[in-house]
Amino acid sequence: MEFAELIRTGQAQAELLRGPEEPPLRGTLCITGHHLMLSPGPQATPDLWLLLLRNVDSIEKRVAGDSGTITLRCKDLRVLQLDIEGVEATLDIARSIEALSSLESVITSFPFFYRPKGLRLGDAWHFHPPECYYKRVARETNAWRLSEANEDFSLCPSYPRAVIVPRAVDDSALARSARFRQGGRFPVLSYYHAPSGTVLLRAGQPLTGPQKRRCSEDEDLLRAVLAGARPGARGVIVDTRSPQAAKQARMTGGGTEAKAAYPGWKRLHRPLETGRPLQESFVRLVEACGDLEQSMDRWLNRLESCRWLSHVKETLSTACLAAQSMEQEGACVLVHGAEGTDSTLLITSLAQLILDPLSRTMAGFQELIEREWIQAGHPFQLRCAHSAFSHARPKHEAPTFLLFLDCVWQLGRQFPLSLEFGEGMLLALFDHAYASPFGTFLCNNEKERCLCEVRTRTHSLWSGLSQPKEQRKLRNPLYVPNPLAIWPSAEPQSLRLWQGLFLRGTRPPEPSEVAWEKVWQIVTDQEKTEGSQPTDSASEAGP
Repeated sequence: MEFAELIRTGQAQAELLRGPEEPPLRGTLCITGHHLMLSPGPQATPDLWLLLLRNVDSIEKRVAGDSGTITLRCKDLRVLQLDIEGVEATLDIARSIEALSSLESVITSFPFFYRPKGLRLGDAWHFHPPECYYKRVARETNAWRLSEANEDFSLCPSYPRAVIVPRAVDDSALARSARFRQGGRFPVLSYYHAPSGTVLLRAGQPLTGPQKRRCSEDEDLLRAVLAGARPGARGVIVDTRSPQAAKQARMTGGGTEAKAAYPGWKRLHRPLETGRPLQESFVRLVEACGDLEQSMDRWLNRLESCRWLSHVKETLSTACLAAQSMEQEGACVLVHGAEGTDSTLLITSLAQLILDPLSRTMAGFQELIEREWIQAGHPFQLRCAHSAFSHARPKHEAPTFLLFLDCVWQLGRQFPLSLEFGEGMLLALFDHAYASPFGTFLCNNEKERCLCEVRTRTHSLWSGLSQPKEQRKLRNPLYVPNPLAIWPSAEPQSLRLWQGLFLRGTRPPEPSEVAWEKVWQIVTDQEKTEGSQPTDSASEAGP
């Protein structure tokens, strides 16, 4: 199929309204296979306005007289209005946008055509391989090894080719454990906590079923985890489902680890919403944020009823439980829900941010995203197919990654000196997860990326974000390395609405950007005049 077949009109005269505080932009509107472009007239600014069509979440059209209006609601939560001359041109442009923005083919998406100046294909894809993190683990302990049993993705299509497993467990045992776990997701190492000698693992649910099946190799694997930790270590299984949901899953082939089969491990249920309930919460929040006419009482009621901040609270509380079990109780922790690709990754990645100072650096955070979300098999293509405006509601969509980013934003607000990256980094990750010229968030797992040759035919987002002109927008000018764990408060009074994201379409961005630039200037001037001075950030750490 050629893109030209879906483009019904070449160009039209239009006026673009981008927000309440931005002046309208008038010029010639054009459509390409991947972009909507508006070129201002010769008297206006020479800059070309571009919108990646993949960013369009929903489209509405109205015609009156000899003109029409198209309202584009975007996946990045911005709302754009196009006033177009000519009824037929309006309808043709709307149909073209609808067709081009809904193409599902991965290999015809824009990242496979994007060739920016200054970047080379292959750059930055090698930054965060599993082998890199394994070398860090191997310097601390000899109890783990790097297994390539999944080299051809036959054990688990959603795992990378290489995973870190107990040294005492051979590859044949891993294969049998994989057959006993949902989606083949046998327990693998997520994080080694050197101060306590404990580990954080992730997996899919065990397939015990109504017959309460067992797998000796799976039991041996978790036994080996405890044997490789500090003497006397015990284990905690954090199940992100309610006891009722886990019991129901057992009746359909899933289940939980039986206490008698896994001595030394205790199970804790910390239910976290995923799937449709989480998506509906996101939709209701965005609807509330877009209503500019409501009273303050109604706004607060809608904010509470959407339950988004409740999801943030429950997620942070569960991540603190996992981190506390490791650092303060000296326990190894295994996290899983059902499939192990959503709430599981939420908890393992946030627990690392709480415990690991390296994960709070710019490079470490990028590695965490790559290792715990992209390589760990979060299905970005399914979960981020639509944002909050689409009328389509496939059951696979859910803003799980956005919930993670919101929790990280809460961490940054409570510990403003401890994260090397700022809000700009989190906003960029949200935008690129839903629509991006880079290939980093394409597909649902590593197997699909290999089949589509994503790593050799597209550019990495990390390469784009590493450009000097981007760094100033992404870094935190107040950052001071903090070697301690940071313990966030998940109490309702400690949590805030992420205004920089959820109100970005209704609130002018300039004041926050100007303030950010002023902070950078102050820090830069101070470094020039006085030099960097050490700052004790230990006061940020909780008990």
